[in-house]
Amino acid sequence: MNNPSNSILATLVVLLLWRVEEIAEACSCSPMHPQQAFCNADIVIRAKVVGRKEVSSGNDVYGDPIKRIRYDLKQIKMFKGPNEAVEHIFTAPTSAMCGVSLDADSSKEYLITGKKESDGVHVTLCDFVEPWGDLTHTQTLSLNARYQSGCECRIVRCPSLPCSIGAPEECLWTDGVLDASYHGKQAKYFTCIPRSDASCNWYRGSHAPKKEFMDIEDP
Repeated sequence: MNNPSNSILATLVVLLLWRVEEIAEACSCSPMHPQQAFCNADIVIRAKVVGRKEVSSGNDVYGDPIKRIRYDLKQIKMFKGPNEAVEHIFTAPTSAMCGVSLDADSSKEYLITGKKESDGVHVTLCDFVEPWGDLTHTQTLSLNARYQSGCECRIVRCPSLPCSIGAPEECLWTDGVLDASYHGKQAKYFTCIPRSDASCNWYRGSHAPKKEFMDIEDP
């Protein structure tokens, strides 16, 4: 005769394994152009990680503590965000849960984009977090004003050829199909910005667009 307690335990084990598998497959992010990441973020900073600690932030629906990783930061520059410096960011403890892993034992600096929540700034794998030294010169200069100037435009990813934009305020992002990487030329050197006719188009460089670009009527 089967023991009811054993049956209940077996059921709980199956549910737990199912839940773990579900979590492991939970992190999925669409590729994002750096300009999109800038425009979508609440904060954009250049910072160095000076500490790392696992912390709890309440309990989940099962009564288990919710673990987070808190990174302590030394902010070097803020490109977008509140007036006060960002001293900490929070992320999930594993990459399967979209947690970001940063090096806290070196002098490496990062560009960090994230969202402001009631308990602080939260960062996930879906945000744009890159070692500062990996950014191009154009990207670092665009953080000061150029990306912000194009936030009213929309960058549309091209998944496969042929593809096209659906509205004048869109820019077609083709890195994934032409460069076989979402870290291609458009991500590294181009910004999608508005022109005088309210349409948007790619502009290469980090300085202010020339007047003839702004006044042109056709892409």
